[in-house]
Amino acid sequence: MSKIIVTEGLTKRYGKKTVLNDVSISLSEGEIYGIVGNNGAGKSTLLKIICGLVKQSSGSVTFSKKGIRIGSLIERPGLYGDMTAFQNIKAKALCMGVKYKRKQIEDLISLVGLEDVQKKNVMAYSMGMRQRLGLALALVGEPDVLVLDEPINGLDPQGIAEIRQVIMEVHKERNIAILVSSHILDELVKIATSFCVIDRGRVIKQSTKEEFMSECGDREIDEYYIDIIKQSRESSDNDSTEAKI
Repeated sequence: MSKIIVTEGLTKRYGKKTVLNDVSISLSEGEIYGIVGNNGAGKSTLLKIICGLVKQSSGSVTFSKKGIRIGSLIERPGLYGDMTAFQNIKAKALCMGVKYKRKQIEDLISLVGLEDVQKKNVMAYSMGMRQRLGLALALVGEPDVLVLDEPINGLDPQGIAEIRQVIMEVHKERNIAILVSSHILDELVKIATSFCVIDRGRVIKQSTKEEFMSECGDREIDEYYIDIIKQSRESSDNDSTEAKI
C-alpha cells in the first residue's frame, strides 16, 4: 500500500515546553492507524498539525498528492443544537461549497446509525449520538483521510461500541485511510491495523497489529502497554543520567 501521509521529525514547542519531539510516522491508503498514549502524551497536537490546525516548530508533513482532503473530528464536534442531523450535515456541505442531494445526506445519516433520531433536534441527542453525527460531518466532501482524536472519550460502554462499529463500517464501505488516537489501547486493538505508542511527546513503538499482539503474548494488553512505557522511560532516564556524567 502506498503512503498517503508521512511525517518526518515533527517537533512542537510552546515556549520551553516540548510537547512533540522528533515524531515520524506514516499512514498508508486503506489503513486504520491507531495512536495510543496517556493523556498529555502529544496525540492531539500531532493530529492537529497533520490537519493544519497547529504549526509545527520543526519537521515536515508530506501528503501523497496535492489537494488531499482530510475529514476530522478533533475534540467535540461543533453542532447546531436547534437543528436536526439532516440540517447540520446540509449546513456543513454548504459551508464547504459541496452540493449534496437529499439522498447523499440520508446515506450519511444511515451510515452513522442515526436514522431513528434524524428528525430530532441535536440538543436532544446523547453524547454518543453527537459523536456519530460528528463522524458524519467529518465525511462531508468525501475526504481521502479521516482523522479522529479520542472519538470514544467520555462515552459509556454502549456509546463506545457504537462509535467502534461506525468506524469499522465507514472503513469497510469507503476503504478510507483512518488515523485515530485514544488512551484506551484495548479499544484501538479492536479496529486498528497498525499502531504507534507515543509517550511524553516521543514515538516509542510502531508496529502492525499482528506484531503487536504477538509481542504481547499471554499478557493482558494493558499490562503490555504499561511495560512498553515503563521500559522506554527507564531507558530514557538512563541515557539522561549517562549524558550528565
